[in-house]
Amino acid sequence: MNDDEPHERQGRVTILDVAAAAGVSKSTVSRILDERLPRSENATARRVRQVAESLGYVRDVSAASLRRGQTNTIGVIVPRLTDTVMAMLYEALARACTRTGQFAIVATTDDEPRADRKAAQTLLQRGVDGLVLSTAREGDDFAQELADRGVPYVLALRSDGRSLASVGDDRLGGYLATRHLIDLGHRRIGLIAGPAYASSSRGRVEGYRQALAEARIADDPALVVESTFGIDSGADAAERLMSAAEPPTALFAVNDNTAIGALSTLARLGLSVPGDVSVVGYNDIPIVSRLPTPLTSVRVPFDQIAADALDLLMRGPVTRADRLRIAAPTLIPRQSTATPAQTRSGISGRRGPESRPSAR
Repeated sequence: MNDDEPHERQGRVTILDVAAAAGVSKSTVSRILDERLPRSENATARRVRQVAESLGYVRDVSAASLRRGQTNTIGVIVPRLTDTVMAMLYEALARACTRTGQFAIVATTDDEPRADRKAAQTLLQRGVDGLVLSTAREGDDFAQELADRGVPYVLALRSDGRSLASVGDDRLGGYLATRHLIDLGHRRIGLIAGPAYASSSRGRVEGYRQALAEARIADDPALVVESTFGIDSGADAAERLMSAAEPPTALFAVNDNTAIGALSTLARLGLSVPGDVSVVGYNDIPIVSRLPTPLTSVRVPFDQIAADALDLLMRGPVTRADRLRIAAPTLIPRQSTATPAQTRSGISGRRGPESRPSAR
Protein backbone atom coordinates (compact mmCIF):
# COMPACT_ATOMS: atom_id res chain seq x y z
CA MET A 1 0.00 0.00 0.00
CA ASN A 2 1.31 3.46 -0.94
CA ASP A 3 2.06 5.70 2.04
CA ASP A 4 -0.27 8.34 0.65
CA GLU A 5 -3.05 5.87 -0.08
CA PRO A 6 -5.07 5.84 3.16
CA HIS A 7 -7.97 3.54 2.35
CA GLU A 8 -7.50 -0.16 1.89
CA ARG A 9 -10.70 -2.20 1.73
CA GLN A 10 -9.28 -5.58 0.88
CA GLY A 11 -10.76 -8.71 2.35
CA ARG A 12 -14.37 -7.57 2.42
CA VAL A 13 -16.71 -10.56 2.33
CA THR A 14 -19.28 -10.33 -0.47
CA ILE A 15 -22.50 -12.17 -1.20
CA LEU A 16 -20.60 -14.07 -3.90
CA ASP A 17 -18.16 -15.37 -1.26
CA VAL A 18 -21.05 -16.64 0.84
CA ALA A 19 -22.69 -18.28 -2.18
CA ALA A 20 -19.47 -20.02 -3.18
CA ALA A 21 -18.76 -21.27 0.35
CA ALA A 22 -22.34 -22.49 0.83
CA GLY A 23 -22.57 -24.07 -2.61
CA VAL A 24 -25.68 -22.16 -3.66
CA SER A 25 -26.49 -19.34 -6.07
CA LYS A 26 -26.11 -15.63 -5.35
CA SER A 27 -29.86 -15.14 -5.62
CA THR A 28 -30.46 -17.90 -3.04
CA VAL A 29 -28.12 -16.20 -0.58
CA SER A 30 -29.72 -12.82 -1.23
CA ARG A 31 -33.20 -14.20 -0.60
CA ILE A 32 -32.23 -16.06 2.58
CA LEU A 33 -30.39 -13.11 4.10
CA ASP A 34 -33.01 -10.52 3.18
CA GLU A 35 -34.49 -9.55 6.55
CA ARG A 36 -37.58 -8.13 4.85
CA LEU A 37 -38.68 -11.65 3.82
CA PRO A 38 -40.11 -14.37 6.10
CA ARG A 39 -37.30 -16.27 7.79
CA SER A 40 -36.77 -19.75 6.36
CA GLU A 41 -35.58 -22.56 8.64
CA ASN A 42 -34.83 -25.25 6.04
CA ALA A 43 -31.40 -26.88 5.90
CA THR A 44 -30.14 -24.68 3.07
CA ALA A 45 -31.18 -21.48 4.83
CA ARG A 46 -29.51 -22.55 8.07
CA ARG A 47 -26.32 -23.46 6.19
CA VAL A 48 -26.24 -20.13 4.36
CA ARG A 49 -26.71 -18.14 7.58
CA GLN A 50 -24.02 -20.20 9.31
CA VAL A 51 -21.56 -19.64 6.45
CA ALA A 52 -22.37 -15.90 6.33
CA GLU A 53 -21.72 -15.57 10.06
CA SER A 54 -18.49 -17.57 9.96
CA LEU A 55 -17.18 -15.44 7.07
CA GLY A 56 -18.17 -12.20 8.78
CA TYR A 57 -20.55 -11.14 6.02
CA VAL A 58 -22.60 -8.02 6.75
CA ARG A 59 -25.53 -7.22 4.48
CA ASP A 60 -25.60 -3.84 2.68
CA VAL A 61 -22.33 -2.48 4.06
CA SER A 62 -19.36 -1.78 1.79
CA ALA A 63 -16.91 0.89 0.81
CA ALA A 64 -19.09 1.60 -2.23
CA SER A 65 -22.08 2.39 -0.02
CA LEU A 66 -19.91 4.78 1.98
CA ARG A 67 -18.79 6.64 -1.15
CA ARG A 68 -22.34 6.89 -2.46
CA GLY A 69 -23.75 7.91 0.92
CA GLN A 70 -26.35 5.19 0.57
CA THR A 71 -28.21 5.87 3.81
CA ASN A 72 -26.52 9.07 5.05
CA THR A 73 -26.55 7.48 8.50
CA ILE A 74 -23.53 7.09 10.78
CA GLY A 75 -23.45 4.63 13.69
CA VAL A 76 -21.83 5.83 16.93
CA ILE A 77 -20.72 3.37 19.61
CA VAL A 78 -20.01 4.71 23.10
CA PRO A 79 -19.60 3.00 26.49
CA ARG A 80 -22.60 4.77 28.03
CA LEU A 81 -24.59 7.97 27.63
CA THR A 82 -24.85 8.49 31.38
CA ASP A 83 -21.18 9.50 31.09
CA THR A 84 -21.41 13.21 30.24
CA VAL A 85 -18.22 13.03 28.16
CA MET A 86 -19.71 10.39 25.88
CA ALA A 87 -22.99 12.28 25.65
CA MET A 88 -21.05 15.41 24.65
CA LEU A 89 -19.15 13.45 22.00
CA TYR A 90 -22.34 12.01 20.55
CA GLU A 91 -24.02 15.43 20.48
CA ALA A 92 -20.94 16.89 18.75
CA LEU A 93 -21.05 14.08 16.17
CA ALA A 94 -24.77 14.66 15.65
CA ARG A 95 -24.09 18.36 14.99
CA ALA A 96 -21.28 17.48 12.57
CA CYS A 97 -23.60 15.08 10.75
CA THR A 98 -26.32 17.71 10.49
CA ARG A 99 -23.90 20.10 8.81
CA THR A 100 -23.14 17.48 6.15
CA GLY A 101 -26.70 16.29 5.62
CA GLN A 102 -26.28 13.08 7.60
CA PHE A 103 -27.81 11.54 10.70
CA ALA A 104 -26.12 9.87 13.68
CA ILE A 105 -27.57 6.99 15.67
CA VAL A 106 -25.98 5.68 18.85
CA ALA A 107 -25.51 2.34 20.61
CA THR A 108 -24.05 1.83 24.10
CA THR A 109 -21.90 -1.05 25.35
CA ASP A 110 -21.07 -0.38 29.04
CA ASP A 111 -17.42 -0.63 27.88
CA GLU A 112 -17.70 -4.41 27.39
CA PRO A 113 -15.77 -5.76 24.36
CA ARG A 114 -18.39 -8.37 23.47
CA ALA A 115 -21.08 -5.72 23.58
CA ASP A 116 -19.03 -3.64 21.13
CA ARG A 117 -19.31 -6.38 18.55
CA LYS A 118 -23.04 -6.82 19.06
CA ALA A 119 -23.65 -3.09 18.83
CA ALA A 120 -21.64 -2.83 15.62
CA GLN A 121 -23.48 -5.75 14.07
CA THR A 122 -26.84 -4.23 14.95
CA LEU A 123 -25.94 -0.85 13.49
CA LEU A 124 -24.47 -2.37 10.34
CA GLN A 125 -27.55 -4.47 9.78
CA ARG A 126 -29.53 -1.26 9.83
CA GLY A 127 -27.48 0.02 6.93
CA VAL A 128 -25.27 2.68 8.50
CA ASP A 129 -22.61 3.97 6.13
CA GLY A 130 -19.86 3.70 8.72
CA LEU A 131 -19.03 3.58 12.42
CA VAL A 132 -17.49 6.00 14.92
CA LEU A 133 -16.12 4.12 17.93
CA SER A 134 -15.16 5.64 21.29
CA THR A 135 -14.61 2.25 22.92
CA ALA A 136 -11.13 1.21 21.70
CA ARG A 137 -9.27 -0.85 24.29
CA GLU A 138 -5.63 -1.84 24.60
CA GLY A 139 -5.17 -5.42 23.43
CA ASP A 140 -8.61 -5.75 21.83
CA ASP A 141 -8.69 -6.69 18.13
CA PHE A 142 -12.24 -5.48 17.42
CA ALA A 143 -11.09 -2.60 15.21
CA GLN A 144 -8.91 -4.97 13.20
CA GLU A 145 -11.89 -7.29 12.76
CA LEU A 146 -13.84 -4.39 11.27
CA ALA A 147 -10.94 -3.54 8.97
CA ASP A 148 -10.64 -7.14 7.83
CA ARG A 149 -14.35 -7.15 6.95
CA GLY A 150 -14.05 -3.90 5.00
CA VAL A 151 -16.32 -1.97 7.37
CA PRO A 152 -15.69 1.80 7.24
CA TYR A 153 -14.92 3.06 10.76
CA VAL A 154 -12.98 5.66 12.70
CA LEU A 155 -12.00 5.91 16.37
CA ALA A 156 -12.83 8.98 18.48
CA LEU A 157 -11.34 10.10 21.83
CA ARG A 158 -9.35 6.84 22.04
CA SER A 159 -6.85 5.44 19.54
CA ASP A 160 -5.17 2.07 18.96
CA GLY A 161 -2.07 3.12 17.01
CA ARG A 162 -3.36 1.59 13.75
CA SER A 163 -6.83 2.85 12.89
CA LEU A 164 -8.06 6.18 11.60
CA ALA A 165 -8.65 8.22 14.75
CA SER A 166 -9.61 11.69 15.97
CA VAL A 167 -8.53 12.39 19.54
CA GLY A 168 -7.59 15.10 21.97
CA ASP A 169 -3.93 15.64 22.82
CA ASP A 170 -4.16 13.76 26.10
CA ARG A 171 -0.46 13.93 26.84
CA LEU A 172 -0.52 17.71 26.46
CA GLY A 173 -3.63 17.94 28.62
CA GLY A 174 -2.07 15.87 31.39
CA TYR A 175 1.04 18.02 31.17
CA LEU A 176 -0.94 21.28 31.37
CA ALA A 177 -2.89 20.11 34.42
CA THR A 178 0.20 18.98 36.29
CA ARG A 179 2.30 21.97 35.25
CA HIS A 180 -0.44 24.27 36.59
CA LEU A 181 -0.20 22.62 40.00
CA ILE A 182 3.60 22.70 39.95
CA ASP A 183 3.59 26.41 39.05
CA LEU A 184 1.35 27.04 42.07
CA GLY A 185 4.03 25.47 44.26
CA HIS A 186 2.76 21.90 44.72
CA ARG A 187 5.34 19.13 44.87
CA ARG A 188 3.30 16.18 46.10
CA ILE A 189 0.69 15.78 43.39
CA GLY A 190 -1.58 12.76 43.53
CA LEU A 191 -2.79 11.30 40.25
CA ILE A 192 -6.16 9.59 39.92
CA ALA A 193 -5.39 7.69 36.73
CA GLY A 194 -8.04 6.14 34.55
CA PRO A 195 -8.08 2.55 33.31
CA ALA A 196 -4.87 1.47 31.57
CA TYR A 197 -6.81 -0.03 28.64
CA ALA A 198 -7.85 3.47 27.43
CA SER A 199 -5.32 5.43 25.37
CA SER A 200 -6.81 8.69 26.69
CA SER A 201 -5.96 7.71 30.25
CA ARG A 202 -2.46 6.56 29.33
CA GLY A 203 -1.75 9.81 27.50
CA ARG A 204 -2.79 11.94 30.48
CA VAL A 205 -0.59 9.87 32.79
CA GLU A 206 2.33 10.39 30.39
CA GLY A 207 1.73 14.15 30.49
CA TYR A 208 1.68 14.09 34.29
CA ARG A 209 5.02 12.31 34.37
CA GLN A 210 6.51 14.61 31.76
CA ALA A 211 5.65 17.68 33.85
CA LEU A 212 7.12 16.10 36.98
CA ALA A 213 10.32 15.18 35.15
CA GLU A 214 10.76 18.71 33.76
CA ALA A 215 10.35 20.13 37.27
CA ARG A 216 12.76 17.52 38.67
CA ILE A 217 10.10 16.15 40.98
CA ALA A 218 10.37 12.45 41.77
CA ASP A 219 7.65 10.28 40.27
CA ASP A 220 6.36 8.53 43.40
CA PRO A 221 4.33 5.39 42.54
CA ALA A 222 2.45 5.79 45.83
CA LEU A 223 0.91 8.98 44.45
CA VAL A 224 -0.65 7.24 41.43
CA VAL A 225 -3.90 5.29 41.84
CA GLU A 226 -5.70 3.72 38.88
CA SER A 227 -9.47 4.05 38.68
CA THR A 228 -12.31 3.72 36.24
CA PHE A 229 -13.84 6.87 34.76
CA GLY A 230 -16.65 6.82 37.37
CA ILE A 231 -17.47 9.05 40.33
CA ASP A 232 -17.36 6.25 42.91
CA SER A 233 -13.99 5.09 41.64
CA GLY A 234 -12.63 8.63 41.95
CA ALA A 235 -13.88 8.81 45.52
CA ASP A 236 -12.16 5.53 46.40
CA ALA A 237 -8.91 6.61 44.74
CA ALA A 238 -8.87 9.89 46.67
CA GLU A 239 -9.46 7.97 49.91
CA ARG A 240 -6.34 5.88 49.23
CA LEU A 241 -4.22 8.89 48.33
CA MET A 242 -5.27 10.98 51.32
CA SER A 243 -4.74 8.13 53.78
CA ALA A 244 -1.00 8.03 53.00
CA ALA A 245 1.47 8.93 55.75
CA GLU A 246 2.42 11.98 53.68
CA PRO A 247 -0.69 12.78 51.61
CA PRO A 248 -0.55 14.97 48.51
CA THR A 249 -1.29 18.69 48.57
CA ALA A 250 -2.98 18.45 45.16
CA LEU A 251 -4.88 15.92 43.08
CA PHE A 252 -5.06 15.61 39.31
CA ALA A 253 -7.96 13.40 38.20
CA VAL A 254 -7.87 12.31 34.57
CA ASN A 255 -11.56 13.06 34.09
CA ASP A 256 -14.15 15.27 35.75
CA ASN A 257 -16.24 12.40 37.09
CA THR A 258 -13.32 11.07 39.13
CA ALA A 259 -12.50 14.62 40.21
CA ILE A 260 -16.09 15.04 41.48
CA GLY A 261 -15.72 11.77 43.36
CA ALA A 262 -12.47 13.04 44.86
CA LEU A 263 -14.18 16.26 45.97
CA SER A 264 -16.81 14.22 47.82
CA THR A 265 -14.10 12.27 49.67
CA LEU A 266 -12.21 15.44 50.60
CA ALA A 267 -15.41 16.97 51.99
CA ARG A 268 -16.15 13.83 53.99
CA LEU A 269 -12.64 13.94 55.44
CA GLY A 270 -13.13 17.53 56.50
CA LEU A 271 -10.57 18.88 54.03
CA SER A 272 -11.25 22.11 52.17
CA VAL A 273 -10.64 22.76 48.47
CA PRO A 274 -8.37 24.51 47.72
CA GLY A 275 -7.46 25.43 51.30
CA ASP A 276 -6.13 21.98 52.15
CA VAL A 277 -6.00 20.26 48.77
CA SER A 278 -6.11 21.58 45.20
CA VAL A 279 -7.98 19.56 42.58
CA VAL A 280 -7.83 19.53 38.77
CA GLY A 281 -10.19 17.55 36.54
CA TYR A 282 -10.30 16.81 32.83
CA ASN A 283 -12.82 17.36 29.97
CA ASP A 284 -14.52 20.46 31.45
CA ILE A 285 -18.04 19.04 31.41
CA PRO A 286 -20.69 21.73 32.02
CA ILE A 287 -21.43 20.97 35.67
CA VAL A 288 -17.89 21.55 36.95
CA SER A 289 -18.08 25.32 36.51
CA ARG A 290 -21.27 25.32 38.64
CA LEU A 291 -19.98 23.34 41.62
CA PRO A 292 -19.85 25.12 45.02
CA THR A 293 -16.11 25.34 44.38
CA PRO A 294 -15.81 25.61 40.58
CA LEU A 295 -13.37 23.00 39.31
CA THR A 296 -10.19 23.74 37.42
CA SER A 297 -10.32 21.45 34.40
CA VAL A 298 -8.78 20.73 31.01
CA ARG A 299 -11.23 21.61 28.24
CA VAL A 300 -11.46 19.14 25.36
CA PRO A 301 -12.62 20.49 21.94
CA PHE A 302 -15.35 17.91 21.30
CA ASP A 303 -16.74 19.68 18.22
CA GLN A 304 -13.35 19.66 16.52
CA ILE A 305 -12.76 16.01 17.40
CA ALA A 306 -16.21 15.08 16.08
CA ALA A 307 -15.80 17.05 12.84
CA ASP A 308 -12.38 15.48 12.21
CA ALA A 309 -13.73 11.99 12.94
CA LEU A 310 -16.54 12.44 10.44
CA ASP A 311 -14.19 13.90 7.83
CA LEU A 312 -11.81 10.95 8.21
CA LEU A 313 -14.71 8.51 7.93
CA MET A 314 -16.27 10.10 4.87
CA ARG A 315 -13.27 11.40 2.92
CA GLY A 316 -10.28 9.66 4.44
CA PRO A 317 -6.93 11.15 5.42
CA VAL A 318 -4.96 13.30 2.99
CA THR A 319 -1.71 11.44 3.73
CA ARG A 320 -0.71 8.49 5.86
CA ALA A 321 0.41 10.88 8.61
CA ASP A 322 -3.10 12.35 8.61
CA ARG A 323 -4.59 9.06 9.79
CA LEU A 324 -4.41 10.39 13.37
CA ARG A 325 -5.84 13.84 14.00
CA ILE A 326 -5.07 15.43 17.36
CA ALA A 327 -6.93 18.41 18.82
CA ALA A 328 -5.24 20.55 21.46
CA PRO A 329 -6.97 20.95 24.87
CA THR A 330 -7.01 24.10 27.01
CA LEU A 331 -6.52 24.48 30.78
CA ILE A 332 -9.39 26.37 32.44
CA PRO A 333 -8.25 27.56 35.91
CA ARG A 334 -10.97 28.02 38.51
CA GLN A 335 -11.28 28.20 42.29
CA SER A 336 -10.36 24.57 43.07
CA THR A 337 -6.61 25.23 42.73
CA ALA A 338 -4.34 27.51 44.77
CA THR A 339 -0.88 27.60 46.30
CA PRO A 340 -0.27 24.94 49.00
CA ALA A 341 -1.46 25.82 52.50
CA GLN A 342 2.06 25.74 53.95
CA THR A 343 3.24 28.22 51.32
CA ARG A 344 0.46 30.68 52.18
CA SER A 345 0.67 30.47 55.96
CA GLY A 346 4.21 29.32 56.62
CA ILE A 347 2.83 26.28 58.43
CA SER A 348 0.81 23.33 57.30
CA GLY A 349 -2.85 24.11 57.70
CA ARG A 350 -3.81 20.56 56.76
CA ARG A 351 -5.05 17.93 59.15
CA GLY A 352 -2.91 14.88 59.56
CA PRO A 353 -4.45 11.45 59.04
CA GLU A 354 -4.88 10.98 62.76
CA SER A 355 -6.95 14.13 63.15
CA ARG A 356 -9.31 13.66 60.22
CA PRO A 357 -12.95 12.98 61.10
CA SER A 358 -14.21 9.50 60.50
CA ALA A 359 -16.48 8.74 57.56
CA ARG A 360 -19.97 10.04 58.00
